[in-house]
Amino acid sequence: MASAAPLPFGAGIDVLRLTDIGFAAPTALLARYGLTLERIAGGAAIPGSYWGDSEAGIIGNIVYARDDTPVHSLLHEAGHLIVLPPQRRAQVHTDATDSVPEEDAVCVLQGLLGDALPGVGRERVWADMDAWGYTFRLGSARAYAEQDADAAWRWLFEHGLIDADRRLRLPH
Repeated sequence: MASAAPLPFGAGIDVLRLTDIGFAAPTALLARYGLTLERIAGGAAIPGSYWGDSEAGIIGNIVYARDDTPVHSLLHEAGHLIVLPPQRRAQVHTDATDSVPEEDAVCVLQGLLGDALPGVGRERVWADMDAWGYTFRLGSARAYAEQDADAAWRWLFEHGLIDADRRLRLPH
């Protein structure tokens, strides 16, 4: 009896992917932060991808993604670059940080970045994070952001990424 080849991680999970929203809005959003979104051909390996498969990758100021890349993955990896000062961005290849406070801030930030994309929003990003397998003490990304992430919110505010009302501060 033949066995089926294993599916790549995330295959068949119903999350919003770049093919659903296109590259124009994410490209414009990332450009506001001095980042470039580079589209990778379908089936090709994504440079700088920590997890492989369809997960976004980062090298320097470039975020790499394919049509099948989940939007939450793109926003998470872009978030890692956004929280870094420009001199640290240039040194990034695949793994952006081992800082727990930065990682926590990025998990909140990716939802806020979702609000800046038409038809996406933080609720969808956080739901997709849950579907994909992110884990939080309170059981969901939304519960984390709303009830357990005070230090992450403070970190984002202190770094000028959000205002006092916890709204994303987009660069001009």
